[in-house]
Amino acid sequence: MEKGHISVQTENIFPIIKKFLYSDQEIFLRELIANAVDATSKIKTLALKGEAEIDTDDLTIEIILNEADKTLTIKDKGIGMSEEEVKKYLNQVAFSSAQEFLEKYKEESSIIGHFGLGFYSAFMVAERVTVNTKSFKEEPAVIWSCEGDPAYTLESSEKTERGTEITLHIAEDSTEFLQKGRIDELLNKYCKFLPVEIQFGTKTETTYEGEGDDKEEKTTEVANIINNPKPAWKKSPSELTDEDYQSFYSELYPYSTPPLFWIHLNIDFPFNLTGILYFPKLSNNLEVQKNKIQLYSNQVFVTDDVKEIMPEFLTFLHGVIDSPDIPLNVSRSYLQSDQNVKKITTYITKKVADKLEELFKKEREAFEEKWENMGVFVRYGMYSDDKFYDRASKFALYKNHEDKYHTFEEYKEFIKDNQTDKNGKLVAIYSNNATEQASYIHAVKKYGYDVLVQDTMLDNHFYQKLEQKESDFSFVRVDSNTPDQIIDKDEKKESVLSEKDQTKVNEIFTSAINTPAATIELKALSPDDQPVVIVKPEFMRRMQEMSAFSGMNMGNMPEAYNVVVNTNHPIITDRLLKARKKQGELAKHLFSLALLSQNMLKGEDLSNFVNKSIELLE
Repeated sequence: MEKGHISVQTENIFPIIKKFLYSDQEIFLRELIANAVDATSKIKTLALKGEAEIDTDDLTIEIILNEADKTLTIKDKGIGMSEEEVKKYLNQVAFSSAQEFLEKYKEESSIIGHFGLGFYSAFMVAERVTVNTKSFKEEPAVIWSCEGDPAYTLESSEKTERGTEITLHIAEDSTEFLQKGRIDELLNKYCKFLPVEIQFGTKTETTYEGEGDDKEEKTTEVANIINNPKPAWKKSPSELTDEDYQSFYSELYPYSTPPLFWIHLNIDFPFNLTGILYFPKLSNNLEVQKNKIQLYSNQVFVTDDVKEIMPEFLTFLHGVIDSPDIPLNVSRSYLQSDQNVKKITTYITKKVADKLEELFKKEREAFEEKWENMGVFVRYGMYSDDKFYDRASKFALYKNHEDKYHTFEEYKEFIKDNQTDKNGKLVAIYSNNATEQASYIHAVKKYGYDVLVQDTMLDNHFYQKLEQKESDFSFVRVDSNTPDQIIDKDEKKESVLSEKDQTKVNEIFTSAINTPAATIELKALSPDDQPVVIVKPEFMRRMQEMSAFSGMNMGNMPEAYNVVVNTNHPIITDRLLKARKKQGELAKHLFSLALLSQNMLKGEDLSNFVNKSIELLE
C-alpha cells in the first residue's frame, strides 16, 4: 500500500471546495457522470482507430444507490486509469493558492470546472471517496481513497473489468442524495440526453407469448435506461419527420400544447452549435413562457437560464441549444464578455428571422393563421432589438377588424388615400377592446376609416417604437377623438346653434356633470353622430399607461377625459334647449350614456342610471 499527500499548496483545499460549491451542491452528480461519459467516449475512439481491441456493444454507465451502506456509485466501462494515471489525475489539483481562488471567484455562485475541480465536487456530499479503476491496457487495477483532506491511500485492486467505479460515502449533512427520488430528479435534469446510456436500477417489462387462449404474460426485470443518447437535435434534419420534431418537443415538455413550428440549428464555423428551437403558442402572460430553452455542452445539461446567451425576446422560445464552445460551468461575466457567446446570439437571431421570413413568403396563409399565437413574440423582438426590427418589418402583420392582415408597407398603401392628415402624415386608428369601443368603431367606419386590432399587452410600446422609426406615421386609439377629428384634415362643420345657445349648452353640461376629471368641449359634428361622446386624448392616455406599466404613481391618478357635446345633434338643438326645468337631468343622462359606452359607468352611478332610464320610459 502506498500513502501520500495530494499536491496542493494549502491544507484548506477541501473546506474551501465544500464551502464555495455548496450553492451548486447537486452538480457533483453531473460532473462525475460527465467524466464517465468522457472515459467511455475515449475508449470508443480508440476502438475505432484500432488502438484498443474491445467489445463496444455495451458501454452503459451504471448509477448504483445503496441506502444501507450510505453509498452512491458511478460505474463506467470506459478507458480506465493505470496507477501512474491515478497519481497524475487525482493527486494533483491545479490550484495556485486559496487566497487567489477566493478573490477571483468570491462573487460566483458556481466554480466547478475552474482549476480541474470537477472530480473533487464529490467531496461536497461525501465524507470519503474511493476510485476503483482498471486501465484498458494490460496493467493492474488500483483503488484510490480519500477522506476529504489532502491525505490519500493507493493500493492494488482485484477489479478485472476495464473501467472506473467512483463510490461516494455520503456525509451526514447530505443524506438527501441517498433518496432514490432525488437521484431520479438529478439524472432527469442533467443527464437525460447524454450520449452514453445511463442505467439507474431496473424496471419491470411485460411481454406476451403465444396466441389466443394460450397467450401468457411474462414479466422480466430489465435495465432502467434513464436517457436518450441520440436526441433529435444531434441528427440531421433530413433524418427527421414533422412527427419526430413533435415527439421530441413532448419529450422536453410533457403535456404541453404542440408548438407552431421549429428551427433546426446546425453550424460548425466560426463556432460549433446544434439545437432545435420551437415556437410555442404564446399567451399575453409572457413571464410564464420564459426559461424554457435548455443549454447543453456536448449533451450535458448546463442551465435553463440563457438570458446571457439569447436576446431577451428569444427567451420566449422553447427548445435546446448545444455548444461545446460554452464550458460546462460558466459565470455571467464570462458569458457577457465571451466572443463565441456574442456570435451565437447574432447567429440565432438571424436564423429566427430567416425562418419567419421563409414561412411568410412560402406559406403566407398558414403564417397568418399562426400570427395570433406568435405576434406578441415578433413585436417584442422588434421593440427590443433593432436588428431584428429591420428584418421583421418585412413580415410583421397588422390585423384589422375585418380580419384582414397587412404588412406595414401594405397597410400604408391601404390607408394612404383616406387616412392622411393635413400635414401629410399617415394615421392608423386602432381599437384595444372591440366590445367596449364598438360605438366608436362604428362611428369612424362611417367616415371610411379602417380600424386595426390591438390585441397584445406590448402593442402600446411597439406602436411608439414604430412611430420613432417612421416619422410620417402615427397611431391613435379609436376613442381618442371624435370621428370627424380623429384624423385632422382641417375640415370642420359649422354649428347650427348660435353662440348664445352654445354658451347655454356649455353651462347646462358644466353644472350637470361637475366632475374634475371631465373637460366639457362643444363640437359641431354630424347630426348622425352621438349627442355626447367621451374621448381620451392620445398623449395623456399613453402617459398614464406607460407610467402604470412601469409602476410609477401617475398610473393611479384620476383619469382625464373630454366630454364632447355635439351641437348639431337634434337632442341638443331641440330637446335639451327646450326642456327648461329638466335640462340638467337630460344632460346628466346623456353624459351617463356616454360613460356607459366607454364602460366607465359603474357601481351606484350605474344603478342610478338604470333607475332613471326606467323612469323615463314610464
